Amino acid sequence: MSNIIAIVGRPNVGKSTLFNRLVGKRQAITDETSGVTRDRHYGKSTWNGFDFSVIDTGGYVTNSDDVFETEINKQVVLAIEESDVILFLVDVKSGITEIDKSISKMLMRTDKPVLLVVNKVDNSSQIDDTYEFFSLGLGEIYSISSTNGSGTGDLLDEVVKKFKTKTIETDLGIPKYAIVGRPNAGKSSLINALIGEERNIVTEVAGTTRDSIHTRYKKFGQDFLIIDTAGLRKKTKVSEDIEFYSVMRAVKTIEEADVCLLMIDATRGMEAQDLNIFSLIEKNKKGVVIIINKWDLIEKETNTSKEYEENVRNKLAPFNDVPIIFTSAITKQRIHKVLETATEVYENRVKRIPTSKLNEYMLQVIDNYQPPSVKGKFVKIKYVTQLPTHTPNFAFYCNMPQYITTAYKRYLENKIRDEYNFTGVPIQIFMRKK
Repeated sequence: MSNIIAIVGRPNVGKSTLFNRLVGKRQAITDETSGVTRDRHYGKSTWNGFDFSVIDTGGYVTNSDDVFETEINKQVVLAIEESDVILFLVDVKSGITEIDKSISKMLMRTDKPVLLVVNKVDNSSQIDDTYEFFSLGLGEIYSISSTNGSGTGDLLDEVVKKFKTKTIETDLGIPKYAIVGRPNAGKSSLINALIGEERNIVTEVAGTTRDSIHTRYKKFGQDFLIIDTAGLRKKTKVSEDIEFYSVMRAVKTIEEADVCLLMIDATRGMEAQDLNIFSLIEKNKKGVVIIINKWDLIEKETNTSKEYEENVRNKLAPFNDVPIIFTSAITKQRIHKVLETATEVYENRVKRIPTSKLNEYMLQVIDNYQPPSVKGKFVKIKYVTQLPTHTPNFAFYCNMPQYITTAYKRYLENKIRDEYNFTGVPIQIFMRKK
């Protein structure tokens, strides 16, 4: 399970620049999919063999009329609750401000590791100016320049030392299914319907689930863990960006799971927020089943479910080879279908295709439709193999990998999907020089 770093601090201290440096510029670019713009504040990174996620809380001050301080306080509370290590960023040029003081007071009350990072130390002559930050009472200071990168290596060395090696007591070698989705989509009701007891308190207030709950399900020949997402603590006011908080909470749960059951409220349809969560699942290369819940509340006509499904798939494209199930957690309609499908997706995710079979099929596919030539040069793909990774990744060996277009990669992926069942599972295609 990956660790999570949160970057906190007042506006304009360089949080986004540091974020981009930690996750690599490429990952910080927003996805083309509509509604996934906020993903730029969540990225994945590796240092000294440790994988971790980075969250820039600062990208979320949405209501500029809101008092800065209350917004920032919420971000700090969230960072304390949801992350493993907190980077508190301050700015050497402006010195200590009142907001810095109030943030440091909050951070002193947590038992999570907090590293005080003084940013914009662009040359050694500014080192003397950093000493005043010792008065914040957070111990050691890490001087960096997130613009030119100086000091960030030492900072990351320190960060990974703080990571606890996590062994989840729930690692029983059985599949882990996470139920994720927006507040009030019916996640807890689904778990209660499955387990047959009021395991989770269900109320009408959006976001009443507390921390993630692991429940073992062992009946009808099935054995797996259900992880219920940590919901929201409380809804302080309507203008609060409740959506961001639900995504933040989903991050942890998604990283822990093998297959995510993404629950959509049928009465609201697939909204930008659901696409954000779907994009997180895809980025983390997890299996996914889409559950359209509260289907009992929809007025039915002959083609209702067909049209609804088509509409959802259009929004999910290009990765829309996913199972979609219409349920009602209240009437228990198709509940067992959800479990069967989750199991199928789990099996698809761990499936291995023998290299000889893969070559026999794919080389014929490539022969039928060759990669387009570039500047009169022809790309020849000689060999394909499935990589020994946790999720389905395929390497195609060829003479000029740089000339393979995204469209051609998509063609190869679709052909793999046509022949071998990888429904519900993201696939990656790598082009390598032979």
